[in-house]
Amino acid sequence: MDFEIRGDRTPQGPRKLSREREAYSRLVQQGYSNSEACRVLGVDRRTGNKWRNGRFERDRKPVPPIRTVAPASGPSRYLREDERIHVADRLREKATVRAIAAELGRSPSTISREIRRNRHPDSGAYRPHAAQARADARRPRPKPRKILQNPGLRAAVQAMLDEKWSPEQICHALRQNFPDRPEMHVVHETVYQALYIQGRGQLRRELAGALRSGRARRRPQQQANCRKPRFTTPMVMISERPPEIEDRAVPGHWEGDLIIGKDGKSAIGTLVERATRYVTLLHLPGSYSAEAVLTALTTTAQTLPTHLKQSLTWDQGTEMARHGEFTLATDIPVYFCDPASPWQRGSNENTNGLLRQYFPKGTDLSVHSPGHLIAVADQLNRRPRKTLGWETPAERLHKLIAA
Repeated sequence: MDFEIRGDRTPQGPRKLSREREAYSRLVQQGYSNSEACRVLGVDRRTGNKWRNGRFERDRKPVPPIRTVAPASGPSRYLREDERIHVADRLREKATVRAIAAELGRSPSTISREIRRNRHPDSGAYRPHAAQARADARRPRPKPRKILQNPGLRAAVQAMLDEKWSPEQICHALRQNFPDRPEMHVVHETVYQALYIQGRGQLRRELAGALRSGRARRRPQQQANCRKPRFTTPMVMISERPPEIEDRAVPGHWEGDLIIGKDGKSAIGTLVERATRYVTLLHLPGSYSAEAVLTALTTTAQTLPTHLKQSLTWDQGTEMARHGEFTLATDIPVYFCDPASPWQRGSNENTNGLLRQYFPKGTDLSVHSPGHLIAVADQLNRRPRKTLGWETPAERLHKLIAA
């Protein structure tokens, strides 16, 4: 202490305890409770309470409280009150949003969004303390969900899910059917959350079966595992694939994979052309060993025109152990994706999801005949696709071949 605590405890009359009040403030900032700080300083606890909480009496001069909240020590995901005060001061000085963001070390979109969300709804003025109060009021979780609060919206979504519509199709249909009712508009993520978060009285549990994945809960993303090369013939990785394949301008570059049946005992091979999303299915009735896949791939490739045999991209499954023989027989180079990176075959992964409507998980896939596989592929190739500007894969392939 920079002063000596008085030993005489007799009343001092109107004398002000200014030094004791300053020492009390420092002790409270260090984490002392009111009782401990008062015992150290030798003052009454009621006096300490007045110093800490302030005094606002009608016939006496008000005394502001001692601030016990220390400022944040480091960066935070959310804007702090002192940052909002800085934003308000700089806005009064006509500073730009980018200048304010640079001064605070924040993104310009963060500052722009803060001003738009938390300014006064009528005057449009940005007041920092009111903005802090609005932000604090919005932060508590969980929040009431839109589908739960609106019975009409919930009934409409349930009816469309019963028709096996996807959540994205549902949200677009709601906007078309109710253009002037924003309370009936949702994004597809809202539908997914209403399905996967059970026990909150939102959508019926059995409606999750209407989704094409058939899952009743979300599957977490798995960590990529670094596997050793398993093939005798060295793999050519996707990073070495020519760049002209990426733009999907030239047909003939394929993506391939297997969809697996019940207990991993059966499979169907899938081939998707990157430029047109044209689908071809491989019949694997007995097994999906490397030899069976080699035979099916070679037979299918021999039926393709020469200009549609450019390249094949596959994952690192053991069924492609004889990829070198396939390249020698068909003159089609094979490129392999990185481990646990299905997005590198995005068209094929999307098509496999569509095929699960015809070949559900947990079923025996060996019972499907080659004719049935051809019929399923033909139906998919005649289905309009959003990514093709609502053309069908068959139409797009015909146009590219004709060109």
